[in-house]
Amino acid sequence: MSTLTQAPVALKFPTLIALVGNPNCGKTALFNRLTGARQKVGNYAGVTVERKEGSFISPAGQPWRVLDLPGAYSLLAVTPDEAVTRDVILGNQDEEKAPRALVCVADASNLRLHLRMVLELKTLGVPMLLVLNMIDQAEDRGLRIDIDRLSRELGIPVVTSVAVRSGGTDALLKALDDSGWAQLPRDKAGAPSHSVASIESLSVEETHQRVLALLSACVSQVQGRGDAPGHTLTDRVDRFVLHPVFGPLILAALMFLVFQAVFSWASVPMDLIDAGTAALGEFVGGLMSEGMLRSLLVDGVIAGAGSAVIFLPQIIILFAFILVLEESGYLPRAAFLLDRVMGGVGLSGRAFIPLLSSFACAIPGIMATRTMGQPRDRLITILIAPLMTCSARLPVYALLIAAFIPDQTVWGLFNLQGLVLFTLYMAGIVAGLVVAFVLKRIMGQTSDQPLLMALPDYHWPHLRNIALGLWERAMIFLKRVGTIILALMIVLWFLSTFPGAPEGATQPAIDYSYAGQLGKALEVVLSPIGFNWQICIALVPAMAAREVVVSALGTVYALSQTGEALDGALGAVIHQQWSLATALSLLTWFVFAPHCLATLSVVKRETNGWKIPLVMAAYLFGLAYACSWVVYRLTLHFTG
Repeated sequence: MSTLTQAPVALKFPTLIALVGNPNCGKTALFNRLTGARQKVGNYAGVTVERKEGSFISPAGQPWRVLDLPGAYSLLAVTPDEAVTRDVILGNQDEEKAPRALVCVADASNLRLHLRMVLELKTLGVPMLLVLNMIDQAEDRGLRIDIDRLSRELGIPVVTSVAVRSGGTDALLKALDDSGWAQLPRDKAGAPSHSVASIESLSVEETHQRVLALLSACVSQVQGRGDAPGHTLTDRVDRFVLHPVFGPLILAALMFLVFQAVFSWASVPMDLIDAGTAALGEFVGGLMSEGMLRSLLVDGVIAGAGSAVIFLPQIIILFAFILVLEESGYLPRAAFLLDRVMGGVGLSGRAFIPLLSSFACAIPGIMATRTMGQPRDRLITILIAPLMTCSARLPVYALLIAAFIPDQTVWGLFNLQGLVLFTLYMAGIVAGLVVAFVLKRIMGQTSDQPLLMALPDYHWPHLRNIALGLWERAMIFLKRVGTIILALMIVLWFLSTFPGAPEGATQPAIDYSYAGQLGKALEVVLSPIGFNWQICIALVPAMAAREVVVSALGTVYALSQTGEALDGALGAVIHQQWSLATALSLLTWFVFAPHCLATLSVVKRETNGWKIPLVMAAYLFGLAYACSWVVYRLTLHFTG
């Protein structure tokens, strides 16, 4: 990056600053431009809200640490994200030091919305500067902003930026070096002189009038520049995207394309990873003599981790589409379109955002229900959030679909495997809507709450932001493989290996192991839906993480097969030993079953007791068993 240098900084301490602003202001793009790959992603203490921190060195050689705070419309928090942003700024977040200064980011083309947050932050007395991001879009609309006048009116430095362009942050970097924040005493800087009570005392009407006064004094429209209201590119596109007929069709087509691509585009890299894992296992096995350590490394570690890593290309493709839709500004439109559907089953429009979050993971989706004012609406949304197909299910779906569904084109255009994956996702959505409809009738109808949200302008997705987002997702997945999944595979290997087979045993040693005994006990309950004891074993560690079932099956079958049966990949082995009815039953099971103890734990925390999580687990397991039984029996009937 041309604007950053690597000057010696041995005698300088990094200065902690925080980026804060409304959603869709380009704050994360600015964070990515400043920090590049020097980022750490985690969670804030006590909550599941994502914490992003990075570092960079300014042209003057000053090292900086920067927090990308969650997007917030106000410090009067109504969402978990806004609460975290408020607590970090005030120094109330557990184990989190207050930033020395704030960099407030605003969309230059939509200052009327963003300046309210700026005025709230000013009342805290924290050192800050204002960045008018996306200044190029404002100029394209014919907006002229008097930066010097706005700086005088607000009493803080104001700079412009185009975070998605190289060199677009030069003014910000210079302002940081000129600010003097790095030279302030470490115990004096960043401490708010006022609390959030000072914001509560602000009159909404007075704040609104102050924003209008600032716009009148500092912003003007250049004659002959920009499109007339209603004739911008965004307006023209939205005539189709938000159309009551064409809009849902466009959304369905986009989702359909995503699931087609997950299978069609990922086959080559998956084959390469599969071949590499097999070669590594053979190489390590060839270096070691037969024994327990060889079995642990080859059958437990390499086979278990390899069975999960092979699905990384499909996860990357899925998240690439999600990031492109988010970057382009389409996702809020999808929320608007689906709000109508949810209203038909009695769900509040506010339920869409938590349910959309649940497609990545049910945990942040459940946390996001805090924005819902009606307790019954919030409870119903929590109860159906696990039915949205999270990314952890994708490896299970991919394994079974690839093993049992032919890779062929139907109707001359569509990939059959992609069709099946699309059907599984839709099954979870439909089931959630049906459950919500039933629960609403049981618990009683509440008044509707309209979905209110800002719709950003459309713009081309930026490859740098997408690449960094995919890198983060890949690292999160690989860390799970290297920690949770690997640890569970070692435990499963131990349970599958001990005690050893007795003298004169005719079956593989796993048949006599602790895992084998547990699997055969569970088989008594699960055999009516087509599950064998190997599947039953794999379902136990899957309670910690759904995707572990793939690695667990790899370990179990590696230890329970001998001779030529080991030559094939896991997909080939299960295709040979399972019926189509068993495969479809297991797919159905994973659409509904609550295989995630962490989700149940979050539900317990959000509802202040074990009653709701136990009810959730009971109804989801019951639904999974009933639907799997129906699918298993129908498949047996039609396939003979």
